[in-house]
Amino acid sequence: MDDVIVIGGGPAGLMAAAAAAEHGARVLLLDKGDKLGRKLAISGGGRCNVTNNVSTEEIIRHIPGNGRFLYSPFSTFNNRDIIAFFEELGVQLKEEDNGRMFPVSNDANSVVEALLRRIRQLGVNIRVHTPVHGLSMNKDRVTGVRLAGGETIPCRAVVIAVGGKSVPHTGSTGDGYAWAIAAGHTVTELFPTEVPLTSDEPFIENRSLQGLSLRGVRLTVYNPKGKKLAEHTGDMLFTHFGLSGPIALRCSQFVVKILKKFPVNRVRLELDWFPEENVEALRNRLWKEWEKQPKKSVKNLLKEHLPDRAPPLLLEQAGIALQTPKAHIAKSSWLELCRLLKEFPVHVNGTLSIEKAFVTGGGVHLKEIVPKTMESKRKNGLYFAGEILDIHGYTGGYNITAAFSTGYTAGKHAATQM
Repeated sequence: MDDVIVIGGGPAGLMAAAAAAEHGARVLLLDKGDKLGRKLAISGGGRCNVTNNVSTEEIIRHIPGNGRFLYSPFSTFNNRDIIAFFEELGVQLKEEDNGRMFPVSNDANSVVEALLRRIRQLGVNIRVHTPVHGLSMNKDRVTGVRLAGGETIPCRAVVIAVGGKSVPHTGSTGDGYAWAIAAGHTVTELFPTEVPLTSDEPFIENRSLQGLSLRGVRLTVYNPKGKKLAEHTGDMLFTHFGLSGPIALRCSQFVVKILKKFPVNRVRLELDWFPEENVEALRNRLWKEWEKQPKKSVKNLLKEHLPDRAPPLLLEQAGIALQTPKAHIAKSSWLELCRLLKEFPVHVNGTLSIEKAFVTGGGVHLKEIVPKTMESKRKNGLYFAGEILDIHGYTGGYNITAAFSTGYTAGKHAATQM
């Protein structure tokens, strides 16, 4: 009989298998796909952002979906431990902007291969092409795993690490939620997070800004009462359906929550093209610069500060003709233009589907999990790790940190608490 069965060959499952084997358990790793580590291999744009080299508090701040739950798993295995773990496996890491840690090779496969080598060295038994049908249980505890083909494999503990419903081509198709419910767990409502936003604004639908990439701008989300819910500064992309890029993705969960909470079908976002300056400083700076070129059109003056396709849209909304010389701008129009440079409204009406999201919001209710061990409070011997849990963070190494941490914690305790 196996001591521990780990279901799922993603970051949480691989780390759970390694931790359980390191702590003396006989481990069987099951995955329904043809190979392990598929989600790891495509993470970080194929470079694998393995974690983030900042403080625990900063990581938790970047996991707005129940990040505080992670204090306990982090006491067992945190971001510093993740860095040490991979470097001990021979994966050299480097730090990039905002603390993001990548392999020096810039190749996610180096991370996947190192993890696979480690679990093989530890004697983990691996079975791919092995879909799980459900759990074998009695009243008090899990007793094994039932395979889709009819076979039942007995064991002393099971770690479910099959991911959420996002990026389904990697194998995350939501299978684990039904097993959790069968074991007596609650699954909170699922929703897409870290997902592009959709909009029916005319400038989106006519594709006049499609493909326009902005750097160092700020995007702010407001609820229908005018309360600021979130703001993020960084890069953004206009698409044929709406907004994408890092800051749009970070705003997405707040858009989803507003649309669920309020009887509205659109959410107001504001784009700040110059977040480093307040509106008065921006107005004074541009006025002084433009006074030197009073005959030059406002469109051409704006082109010195903004991407080519942005000035026509801004001037149209400010009520200024494209070829108007600076000297002929009405004061009211000038004030409106400067306001739009700081508070350009973009209304969004939703997001792409959960399958198109980078991360799944919602999942197994955390009040039903022991945070120090990741064991179920409903069934002895049952553990959960990774995205199947009701934990979600921003992109930038935060979700994978949560997956590795909960995976290691679940694997360790599944091995030692039998």
